[in-house]
Amino acid sequence: MDDNRKRVAIHLSTIIDDNGQMEYNTMQHIGALHEAGHADILTYGEEVNGEEVRNLVTIQEDKVTIKRSGAVMMHQKFLKEKRTENIFKHPHGSVHMETTTYKLHYDKQEHPISGKVFIAYAVKLNGQEERKHELTLTYKEEEPIE
Repeated sequence: MDDNRKRVAIHLSTIIDDNGQMEYNTMQHIGALHEAGHADILTYGEEVNGEEVRNLVTIQEDKVTIKRSGAVMMHQKFLKEKRTENIFKHPHGSVHMETTTYKLHYDKQEHPISGKVFIAYAVKLNGQEERKHELTLTYKEEEPIE
């Protein structure tokens, strides 16, 4: 990795409230953090149904974008107090997503390098009733592999 890219441990947790039916998910990945101007960019890979998916998370003070490519494709934008739309493409078809972001907070530490993103939002899939979501993403610098 070049000097501007750091190896990081990523922990991603989501809570989905579907009319009182709660769903909890957590994932852990090793990825890279790249600082670019006023944005921090996290990249990591994951496996979805046996196929590779590449994730690019761009974090700014009032905006977060998640771009997924590979077995599934999506470019979801979170803009504080705004509604955005995108198409989620997967092997079984496409889903129209409408996202309304209510809270977005990013806390970053320089020594040691770490960060935490919290997003509270609602999603409508193909015009169905919206579901409330909370996403918490944390990262922490790891020792590089020699």
